[in-house]
Amino acid sequence: MLIGIVGCPNSGKSTMFKALTLADAEIADYPFTTIKPNEGIGYVTTPCACRRLNVKCNPKNSQCIGGIRHIPVKILDVAGLVPGAHEGKGLGNQFLDDLRQASGLIHVLDASGRTNPEGKPDHWDPEKTIDILEDEIDEWIAGIIKRSFKKIETLSRTQRKPMEKLLAQQLSGLGICEEHIKRVINSGITLSEENIKTFATELRKVSKPIIIAANKIDLPEAEKNLEKLRKHGEVVPCCAEAELALKEAARHDLIKYIPGDSKFEIISDELNEKQKRALEFIKNILERFGSTGVQQCLNKLVFDMLSYIVVYPVANIGKLSDNQGNILPDAYLVPKGTTLKELASMIHTDIAESFIGGLDLNRKKLGADYELKDGDVIEILFKK
Repeated sequence: MLIGIVGCPNSGKSTMFKALTLADAEIADYPFTTIKPNEGIGYVTTPCACRRLNVKCNPKNSQCIGGIRHIPVKILDVAGLVPGAHEGKGLGNQFLDDLRQASGLIHVLDASGRTNPEGKPDHWDPEKTIDILEDEIDEWIAGIIKRSFKKIETLSRTQRKPMEKLLAQQLSGLGICEEHIKRVINSGITLSEENIKTFATELRKVSKPIIIAANKIDLPEAEKNLEKLRKHGEVVPCCAEAELALKEAARHDLIKYIPGDSKFEIISDELNEKQKRALEFIKNILERFGSTGVQQCLNKLVFDMLSYIVVYPVANIGKLSDNQGNILPDAYLVPKGTTLKELASMIHTDIAESFIGGLDLNRKKLGADYELKDGDVIEILFKK
């Protein structure tokens, strides 16, 4: 899974990226700080199965901190978008190309309206920025469909092939599949030469859902704009700078802080006055909004909008362990609806090829078509 961080220049994208990943990324207050995309690892968080099973886990592919499992997700911070990106303006071609394989997008928005879509200081309505970004992505998808529409229409008619299958072949490089296209068609929107833009808009909604990170919420203008921004979809109030400061302080053992928490604990007596004032300021943000919003953006996008669940495959269901004795060693993110046999394929092709079935916590036998549920602990059975 790849999550893209998008937004207009100077909106706080690179700060959001660094707050999620702690990877090196240049942060500056001028447009197009990000030219080449930054890639790093962020973590979605969920209560670990060790809590309800009352065991101490030994994670291998993830982390467990205080009973919360942190599961890695690839994060991509792409170049800032400007109006006309689909026509190549700004770094538009690169911006759109970088988004191709993203499963979902976090739109980092300067909710205060202190910068315009070109990243310049201004008095701006941030609501318009949402329309601009979504329209650019829609125009990009529509442009690809337009260039191949005549060919698809002809092949569908002469070879009697389903149009959605032919279109999926054209759009596969964008991470758009036949199932996405069927969902749009089943919603009552038909694909015709006159309807390509509308079709592209709906296709973007189902194939690349966008969550809006209403950034710079510490500024009074941003809080005032929240209500009207929520008309555009899922909006999370955010302060990426505060999250980054908390993670850096935790990394240097100044505080104890778990990403997404509503509080932190100072554990060092070596804080200077500037650091104390900064932490007091951040404390006020946490009290007003419940968190910095950064972790919530990633969690909501992955679990709620993309409908992923977490499952725990083990080699020995009785001991809840792998073959080395590690308890609940792996946590896998899988789309809702994934079957046991599909999970076996994700783990290893050899396991899938010799697959027999599976066992749940009650040692009940499960078949290949068993649909996995969130939090499932499963032993996969295969011929050895």
